[in-house]
Amino acid sequence: MVENKQYKRWYDYDPLLMQVVGLLRDYPEELKSQAEVFLQKVEERVSKDAIDRFYAVVKPMIKGNRWYDKDPVLSLTIELLRVVPRDIQRQAANNFIRILRSKGVEVEAAYKD
Repeated sequence: MVENKQYKRWYDYDPLLMQVVGLLRDYPEELKSQAEVFLQKVEERVSKDAIDRFYAVVKPMIKGNRWYDKDPVLSLTIELLRVVPRDIQRQAANNFIRILRSKGVEVEAAYKD
């Protein structure tokens, strides 16, 4: 039997994260200020220097083919979102959704509790 393995991205395992990455792609301008807030909150926990060192290591591996690679704020936000602990990922995801809703964008729930 041949097993068909399908590549999954880091956010494909969580419906909420899948939704937020899609929202970041669809509403980059509306979420850019919230992405900057997320970056500031991460800086408060780990320091700007640590984030800069992390991104200096990650950036050379980025080929520039992904939709968010063209915007440095979104690129750094998504890379940091990828590596922060799961509870921080979910808090940030819920904040992004809350901000869009406050701006009048209809956002459906990614899953039912």
